[in-house]
Amino acid sequence: MSTPAELVDRLAEVGYLADEGLATAAYLGLRLHRPLFCEGEAGVGKTELAKALAAVLDAPLIRLQCYEGIEASQALYDWDFPRQLLHLRTAEAAGVADPATLEAELYSRRFLISRPLLAALETTPSVLLIDEVDRADDEFEAFLLEVLSDFAVTVPELGTIRAEVPPVVVLTSNRTRDVHDALKRRCYYHWLEHPEFDREVAIVRLRVPEASLRLCEEVTAGAHALRNADLLKPPGIAETVDWAQALAALGAHGLDPALAAATLGAVVKYREDVDRVRSLDIGALVARAVSGV
Repeated sequence: MSTPAELVDRLAEVGYLADEGLATAAYLGLRLHRPLFCEGEAGVGKTELAKALAAVLDAPLIRLQCYEGIEASQALYDWDFPRQLLHLRTAEAAGVADPATLEAELYSRRFLISRPLLAALETTPSVLLIDEVDRADDEFEAFLLEVLSDFAVTVPELGTIRAEVPPVVVLTSNRTRDVHDALKRRCYYHWLEHPEFDREVAIVRLRVPEASLRLCEEVTAGAHALRNADLLKPPGIAETVDWAQALAALGAHGLDPALAAATLGAVVKYREDVDRVRSLDIGALVARAVSGV
């Protein structure tokens, strides 16, 4: 790929419709081997971008799901203790008496389990998705900073393992807290907004080909209306797609208040939000949204 526009086309071929800003950030990340830091509300397509890049590059997607309390060993590597113990007993039964040889065998590469970060460094090409980094602790951020700076890790028993070619790295954050500036400086940053109406309709049509154009437009209009309804969790693109799939499965050709109320669980995921939407008169909300299509 020689231009961001070409990347837009390639992403579209695998079902991901990127705007110019996102495509440019991703293109620069690919060309200059720098991680791409995607931040935005849940459901705007951050994780899907990593999957789409893996498909475009015909590379495996290696995912590290972050969570509170995650430790470096869970992201990097671990020793296969059950296999080491079995090997030790087998060696003892065979009469191996050289402790140094036995120890070297126990801590060789064959007993090392690669976790996502090490697996990405050892796999060329690969796409490493570090998902929801904002859920990890500050200490883990500092550890990531070190790995993403050098694309190398040191295993004391084996030495330094360095990526022949740095993996394509996509970090995502839902901004539940601010990620440290030092980590962002290592990356290209891009804030993902909810897509404009026409682009979201195109995404829904691509993902739900069985849905009519009218249904896609009206569902998208309904989702946009819900995003302005002061919900705890406004619907993202994924929820818009789910809503269209649910309605298409019911044989609907358009969105009306009764169908919207019956399928609200496809697009609104919190009880408080369901109560909020019902208090707003879902029939009137949908009618206003659809009338503008």
